[in-house]
Amino acid sequence: MSSPVLTFLGAAGAVTGSKFLVDTDTSRTLVDAGLYQGLADLRRRNWTPFPVPAAELDAVVVSHAHLDHCGMLPRLVKEGFSGPVVCSPDTAELVEIVLRDSAHLQEEDARQANAGGYSKHHPALPLYDLADVERTLPLFAPTDYATAVDVAADVRVVLRPAGHILGSSTVLLETAGRRTLFSGDLGRGVHPILRAPADPPAAHAVVVESTYGDRTHPAPDPEILAAAVRRTIGRGGTVLVPAFAVDRTELVLLELHRLMEAGEVPRVPIYLDSPMALRALAVYRRALDSGSLQLRPDLDAVRAALDALRVTGVPDAAGSMRLNRPGEPCIIVSASGMATGGRVVHHLSHQLPDPRNSVVLTGYQAVGTRGRQLLDGAREVKMHGRYVPVRAEIVDVPFFSVHADAGEIVAWLGRAPEPPEVVYVVHGEPAGSEALARRIRDELGWRAVVPRLDERVRLD
Repeated sequence: MSSPVLTFLGAAGAVTGSKFLVDTDTSRTLVDAGLYQGLADLRRRNWTPFPVPAAELDAVVVSHAHLDHCGMLPRLVKEGFSGPVVCSPDTAELVEIVLRDSAHLQEEDARQANAGGYSKHHPALPLYDLADVERTLPLFAPTDYATAVDVAADVRVVLRPAGHILGSSTVLLETAGRRTLFSGDLGRGVHPILRAPADPPAAHAVVVESTYGDRTHPAPDPEILAAAVRRTIGRGGTVLVPAFAVDRTELVLLELHRLMEAGEVPRVPIYLDSPMALRALAVYRRALDSGSLQLRPDLDAVRAALDALRVTGVPDAAGSMRLNRPGEPCIIVSASGMATGGRVVHHLSHQLPDPRNSVVLTGYQAVGTRGRQLLDGAREVKMHGRYVPVRAEIVDVPFFSVHADAGEIVAWLGRAPEPPEVVYVVHGEPAGSEALARRIRDELGWRAVVPRLDERVRLD
């Protein structure tokens, strides 16, 4: 091999499953090791043997702790990977929480599928288990921002804040004198807690996400959430909020606290039914207490709100089951955010048939997920081998998104000190990726390409 080669092993033509392999004459580095979520055809890819022997990977660099960027790490370890996992210190702490929860859910899903007889596989098996996670965690090599680290003899990496969730990073990879910048998931300048993403450094090639590549975020309208809560409580129902355990839950709880303090919604019990979210909330609290430089400087009100939160955590399964029929109007915040798994699925199966209830969707819902089906008006959704009727009110609250929209991505790219030779647009549905590529060409005058899955490109 005469020049470095980049292969798009995931998040090409899809929003999930981020995996980008950089090959040189002497090394192999993987940027992100994400799990596919959503459509069955995508989820089946999680079971496909990795295209190169996992033992041949020198290192994995993880941009942040969401499952579609880190969720395949234990599977790679199961298949023989033993190199370092480079990421920010906060990402290392959050990934530990996320991977343990992921393994638990997969073990539980396999157990239920075998007990219920609705799996196509006999027996149903988890993609990986808790033992695989425990073998993965010692491999983490937390790395501070703006610190160059050699992940292989000929590959150097520098992380910078991406402003998406705590610990999220952009990844500048340098090999053979060529610099490739991976955006990971890019945050916004209006995050209630985090600073805006660091401006991009100079790079020959940029690999940029396009989750919202064909959209502009609407102006925040807190009345959407407030009115939904008032309606639901007024008819004696339960407000169910599927929320990502890392970052989204914190933002939803802060907004609910603000609305109650302002008297805009009734004071009713708020239950946080996600052990993972409870642990992630503790990580965010420690970042606030330590004065992390990722955080906005004006957070006294946020600290006070977190201290004043009247939230009941539900750490045990028995408590979660009692919430399926809470017996009084309340708000339940539970993972996962796209209703692909976790305790929220059980709550949906019990609460969707009741028209008094509401389900509040607070972020991006990938194609093929239950969240997307609900958003698109499904009259029934399938859970644990059965179809459940949808009679509850479905409410879309889009302003909680912490993904940069199309205009924000283009503006971030435009702050680069010099134009790259090419931009590869990934991590989006096809229409979103194509739309963003057009904007990059039209507004910045740069070459922009939407790569295909498994496509290989030279980096020289």
